[in-house]
Amino acid sequence: MSRTPRISAAILAITLTTAACSGSGAADTAKDGKPAVIAAFYPLQWLTEQVGGSDVNVSVLTAPGVEPHDLELGAHQVAQLEDAALTVYIKGVQPAVDDAVAQDKSFDAATAVKTLPASEHEEGHDIGYDPHLWLDPSRLATVATKLGERLAATDPAHAQGYRDRAVKTAGALGTLDQEYAKGLTTCETKTLVTSHEAFGYLADRYHLKQIGITLDPETEPSPARIAEVAKLAKDEKATTIFTESLVSPKVAEVLAKEIGAKTAVLDPLESKPSGDYLSAMRANLKTLQGALGCTT
Repeated sequence: MSRTPRISAAILAITLTTAACSGSGAADTAKDGKPAVIAAFYPLQWLTEQVGGSDVNVSVLTAPGVEPHDLELGAHQVAQLEDAALTVYIKGVQPAVDDAVAQDKSFDAATAVKTLPASEHEEGHDIGYDPHLWLDPSRLATVATKLGERLAATDPAHAQGYRDRAVKTAGALGTLDQEYAKGLTTCETKTLVTSHEAFGYLADRYHLKQIGITLDPETEPSPARIAEVAKLAKDEKATTIFTESLVSPKVAEVLAKEIGAKTAVLDPLESKPSGDYLSAMRANLKTLQGALGCTT
């Protein structure tokens, strides 16, 4: 993830100077008086919309179809971050955002849960943990509860609404968690071979084993790494190599052909799916059940 371009100090300085001279005053609220809350990328947008409800105006920094790791911030987006009542992000996913957020007006979801250590293959990471925590519904439920408290503190007039919606959202995520636990209990194999090492939290929660070809979905793995994964996949009797919608499946297809496996798409939910978070996660569950030979 270290490949993410960071906003330059010059742009940041110019933007903040412009914002300071604009006379915007109480820029923490949108024109309709509701707090302006920024989500860094899709899963956090979905969560913030669920918990914030109609009491906040939610915007997202990363456009649909864009890898969040690739985000570059323009001057307008830096001004938005400066003016927002709260920014919801995960430190380490988007260094450009890490550099620009105001610490007193931000909520780092990674601070709300117990994180997993970074994989030994996560070369170039500038943090010591795996940031893909949204792929574990139980952890995301905890984030929902903490986000409800943070929004309540930011906007005390609507505190109870935030807390109530946080409870409802955590409940929906708890139901999803139960569906995964039941659906992945009895499977012929427990090994996920993925093109992108994004599913560590899902694997940890549901007692699966992840073998990732690479951390960075846009970096060509070395021949040595491909050979290593091919051997591991054969040893684990893997029948499926998982790819993702925003990344070229070429490497996964080559690996699948080499070991006589098929490919299937597993969505890491880094960008907005055709439905929403819950429906995409349920689609992932069906994909996993079919690929891993699970019975319920």
